[in-house]
Amino acid sequence: MASANSYKLRCSIPGHEMDVRGLASAAFPEGAFVSVSRDRTGRVWVPNSSPDKGFTEMHCMSGHSNFVSCVCIIAPSETYPRGLIATGGNDNNICVFTMDQPQPLFTLKGHKNTVCTLSSGKFGTLLSGSWDTTAKVWLNEKCMMTLEGHTAAVWAVVILPEQGLMLSGSADKTIRLWKAGRCEKTFTGHEDCVRGLAVISNAEFFSCSNDASIRRWLVDTGECAQVYYSHTNYIYSMAVFPNSEDFISTGEDRSLRIWRQGDCTQTIRLPAQSVWCCCILPNGDIAVGASDGIIRVFTEAEDRMASVEDLQAFEDELSKATIDPKLGDLGDIKMEDLPGREHLDEPGNRDGQTRLIKDGQKVEAYQWSVSDGRWMKIGDVVGGSNQQSSKSVMYEGKEYDYVFTIDVNEGGPSMKLPYNVSEDPWLTAHNFLQKNDLSPMFLDQVANFIIENTKGHVVGPAQPAGGDPLTGEVVKVYLYFLNVVLSLYMAGSGPNPSGPVGVADPFTGGGAYSSAALRQTATNIYFPKTDGVTFEQANGTQIIAKLKELNGGAPQEHKLSEDNLESLEMLLVAACEPVSSKPPPTLQQINLLWKAAHWPEDIVFPVLDIMRLAVRHPLVNESLCGEAEGVQLCNHLLSLMRPEGRPANQMLALRTLCNCFSGRHGRALLMAQRETVLSRAADLATVCNKNIHIALATLVLNYAGCLHSQPDLEAKAQCLSVASRALETVQDKEAVFRLLVSLGTTVASDQTARDLARSLGVNSQISKYSSVSDPSKVAECCQLVLKELQ
Repeated sequence: MASANSYKLRCSIPGHEMDVRGLASAAFPEGAFVSVSRDRTGRVWVPNSSPDKGFTEMHCMSGHSNFVSCVCIIAPSETYPRGLIATGGNDNNICVFTMDQPQPLFTLKGHKNTVCTLSSGKFGTLLSGSWDTTAKVWLNEKCMMTLEGHTAAVWAVVILPEQGLMLSGSADKTIRLWKAGRCEKTFTGHEDCVRGLAVISNAEFFSCSNDASIRRWLVDTGECAQVYYSHTNYIYSMAVFPNSEDFISTGEDRSLRIWRQGDCTQTIRLPAQSVWCCCILPNGDIAVGASDGIIRVFTEAEDRMASVEDLQAFEDELSKATIDPKLGDLGDIKMEDLPGREHLDEPGNRDGQTRLIKDGQKVEAYQWSVSDGRWMKIGDVVGGSNQQSSKSVMYEGKEYDYVFTIDVNEGGPSMKLPYNVSEDPWLTAHNFLQKNDLSPMFLDQVANFIIENTKGHVVGPAQPAGGDPLTGEVVKVYLYFLNVVLSLYMAGSGPNPSGPVGVADPFTGGGAYSSAALRQTATNIYFPKTDGVTFEQANGTQIIAKLKELNGGAPQEHKLSEDNLESLEMLLVAACEPVSSKPPPTLQQINLLWKAAHWPEDIVFPVLDIMRLAVRHPLVNESLCGEAEGVQLCNHLLSLMRPEGRPANQMLALRTLCNCFSGRHGRALLMAQRETVLSRAADLATVCNKNIHIALATLVLNYAGCLHSQPDLEAKAQCLSVASRALETVQDKEAVFRLLVSLGTTVASDQTARDLARSLGVNSQISKYSSVSDPSKVAECCQLVLKELQ
């Protein structure tokens, strides 16, 4: 728990050649932390016993081909008892290192732009965010899910400790809460890019933003409980003390700020414009990384504080810094109105308060230190090009050193780019592109234009190409994704729930399990379920009667002749009795069925019922699901499954898809179209109908069965996600049972799938079903799934 003492410098670590962009407290050795930098390296620092109370570089990691942007620690496991280090970079990759090897253990590829944020969770789960507008969930070297929904760069991600919840913050100004791959809630309130997230507890979290505010949010309600103001510019990072109340923040105003009980109680200025990152070490010390490439550690423990000489050297360095008033940190400055040095004889009102004084022709900035009871110089205020008498240019009511005219599109309107020489040209270029809705592909061109045209007039060193954009390019990435919940129509879908438990087939109620099979699988007769579950029941007479009735009122262009009706009836008979002496379906009959399936949606359902039964026949399955026709069949059924469609059509389309699994061609088709099919099935979340729920659960189960013996982890992740989210809304016990079987089938004999299920919080989600008494198979199956996930 943070005490009331003030923090002072412990040590400065000049270990990187460029900006330090990420910090994380390491699991091993004790007191160590990891830093990453634009110099393309990551470094592990351990405390040493020297008089300077500093840190020694224990390990240097390289593996990225561009800037390293972020870092996090993957918790120790049996395989890696010291934990792992994950780093994200501008090369779009994530490198994962051990604590003792300079090269990556493995590299995760999948993002299409810079990986700028990482967070680790239970069981080795890793969450990443990128300028490509997506977040990704990784496990055991594989991408399990892609979280799509933000419209700009994902700057911050974090995994909540329990329940499989994940948070992402974006340059689109929103924060999204994800469960099992689906966005459950959107938090709005920030007025600019969300740059950082920090967990307080299972119920609360912090966010920080380019709008210079910090917000505390309630997870359950989405309510913003409190807004904190003190920073005067972008806030880049945050960290929370173990007491889950006090926290720290850093930003573009050259400061580290310590917050206690909701108030900013200490402001520590640094001799660098951008304080990119921070972390809290186990002993309560604070490490920060900045744009000058130096890591600084601050402590409130007197025995760890730097020597008097080193503290004075730090203060002297700070006093020589140059501060540009145009950055807005100090407000509007009129030199003729400023007081002289005597103004420093008056004490300040609060820690971090700034005061400007005039000393001849110079303007100096001072900050009040409560702990020292004095004003500390934090820099010289400069204007224009180092206070030279160069002319300023007015633009939109403000003075700038330069206002460039930029022509992006030949023949199009020109755009104005205002610039002060004390600014970071890369940051200015990004702001310009954002304001004018231009692609970040122009970043290098605009930034280099600024540098070339202001040579010799830059207060701070120009940064190399590839700086971070404040908003990533809005990339529309199609993603199968995991939207789900479920629904249905029509009787006769399901099993007979009253069949004897343990002997009867739990799906049909029939005696499909022999006594020998029962003895062999006495502990689990439910999963893995690898043979497809189909919808067999039908009343052919009623189906044909309804078909003829509706045909009588069908539009003329859709009306079937008597011969056509007789052909469909023969097809139905052949499909329902495939081993009978009846002639097999003909190609003419199958083509007629396909044509009739395009009847108007208010009358097509009996045709769909015939198709549902017919696709079980090998000849029909091959004809409708073959390479040429299969995609057309899928697209047509998916069009009938749109959320605003008719429940009867939705249910019959789902059942038809389930029955396609009965044939080789149908299985191949549906496996090839898995992402699209399950995504559209997930869109039926708003349809409240138990038969749709059962059909959807069966579809997921059939996919799980086909995937059981395959190493396709991304596909299994989709099945887990769909089943998990469906269980949040499904009430019908048969649908619940089939979803539980699909979960069991997915995780059986697959450790990675089990780990992912645990990380999604499946255990806590399904535990309520372990005590269901009617039907007993629900509780029995649930208990077996829970046993798998132990």
